[in-house]
Parts: sequence; structure tokens; C-alpha cells
Amino acid sequence: MEYRILTREMIAPAICRMKVHAPMLAASARPGQFLIVRNDEKGERVPLTISDYDPEEGSVTIVVQEIGVSTSEIVSRKEGECFADVVGPLGNPSDFVSESEDALRAERYIFIAGGVGAAPVYPQVKWLHERGVAVDVIIGAKNSGLLIYKNEMQQVCDNLFVCTDDGSEGFHGMVTAMLEKLVSEGRSYTRAVAIGPMVMMKFSALTARRLGLPIVVSLNTLMVDGTGMCGACRVTVGGKMKFACVDGPEFDGYEVDFDEAMRRQGQYRREELLEDEQHHCRIGRS
Repeated sequence: MEYRILTREMIAPAICRMKVHAPMLAASARPGQFLIVRNDEKGERVPLTISDYDPEEGSVTIVVQEIGVSTSEIVSRKEGECFADVVGPLGNPSDFVSESEDALRAERYIFIAGGVGAAPVYPQVKWLHERGVAVDVIIGAKNSGLLIYKNEMQQVCDNLFVCTDDGSEGFHGMVTAMLEKLVSEGRSYTRAVAIGPMVMMKFSALTARRLGLPIVVSLNTLMVDGTGMCGACRVTVGGKMKFACVDGPEFDGYEVDFDEAMRRQGQYRREELLEDEQHHCRIGRS
């Protein structure tokens, strides 16, 4: 099987979107799941949330942010080139996938997407929209240049609300302030989903709890191996130890121990930075 890159585009600084030929994966993928990309035969296994899938075309879409050596190597690939492996779909689909369409139409969803989190939010919103479910979306980023999936999201949601930390576009403030503003203005939601930086999801969960709004979060950023074997994505949920890759990646936001999750997320940051420095140092000597 050739996992050929069909299209490649930089959609924001250091953020690349790729459509990859993977027919079997595209045929079985569901919202909320992820896949693992291996750049070459010696490459690291990199878990990435599925940003879209097209069974007819036999393609899946991934969004990769350059944050270290492995992701930089993936982003450096060109159209027409092939990855060594693309494995999936992995993880559990979003809970709503198993619910009846009649039950879902009685709900009103609000999705909260922070930064690159807009990419995995998109297929969930698209799936619900195709079934006639009411969905609003909040997208947040540090500035307008880092907003992604804004145009795509407008096509599949009822209302889109944009936030930037610096006020360069849309609402000047955090996504949590936007959520509170919408509720205070009389908008009523029955379910919330937050995907993005861990600290954003933590405060989204705290805000949702204060508003009496059930919320689901995705802990995809914790994953390393993606199969549960490495143990790097262990997290306490509802007082019990879970693995983000096999038990999730989505969990009840009220029950996640975010402080523990953030400590675990930073566990390998120093090693990754050191590897990156060594990598560039080798290039400099060549």
C-alpha cells in the first residue's frame, strides 16, 4: 500500500494540511478517531487526529504542527511522496456516533476549538451537520494569522464565533469568555466539546461546569505511541487511571485531572528540544 500525499498546503505558520491516499482507513474512519504516521522506515510513530476523510476518494486528511524533529520531517514531505506507514483508525469514535439521529436532533452542541484543535473539531461538526443537528462553534487563536479551518467550519455549523487573544479578529478574549458571553445573551446549549491546548480545555471544563453544561474533551495531545504500550498517555479520569489512546481520546471534561495531564504532557519536552538541537547541529556540519 502506497500512502501517497495527494495534496499539501501550509494553512498557517508552521501548520501543514495534507491529504493522504489511504482507502481502507478512509472507509472505516469515524469522528474523534486518530491515526499514526511513520515518515520513513526509521521514523518515529506520530499520532495525529483525523481532520477529514473521504471514503469515495479513499483519502484521509491530517493537520501537522511543527513542534519538533518528527513533525518537521513529516511537514517537509512534498505532494506525490509517500509515508512509510499510515495506521488507523485508532481510538474510540465520539460518543454521539452511536446515538440515534432523532436523539441527536434534540441536542444543541457548542464546540470550542483552540489553535490546531480546530482541525479535529471539523469532522465532528461536519458529521453532526450532515444529520441535521444544531451546532455552534467557537474558534480561538493567539492572533488572526493562526486561525485555521474558519472557512470550512462556516460551511458546516449554524453559527461560528471567532476569538483572538490580541483582538486582531473577532472577539477580543479567550474562548471561555466567549462561551460565557453566548450563554449570558440567551443562547442555550445541551452539550459542549472542547479540543485544543490542555490549559484551554481545563478552563473550558471549569467554565462549562459553572454553567451546568456537560462537556467532552479530547486528550489526543498526550499520546506518544498510540497503542497503550508506552504508558506515556496515562491520565486520571474520575479517579481511575486511563490511557488516552485506547480508552479515549475523548473523556468527560469534569472528570479529567488536567493538572496531572499537563505535567505528563511536559514530561518529554526537554528531550524533544535536545533532539531538535542535535538534529540541526548535525545538519550544520554536513
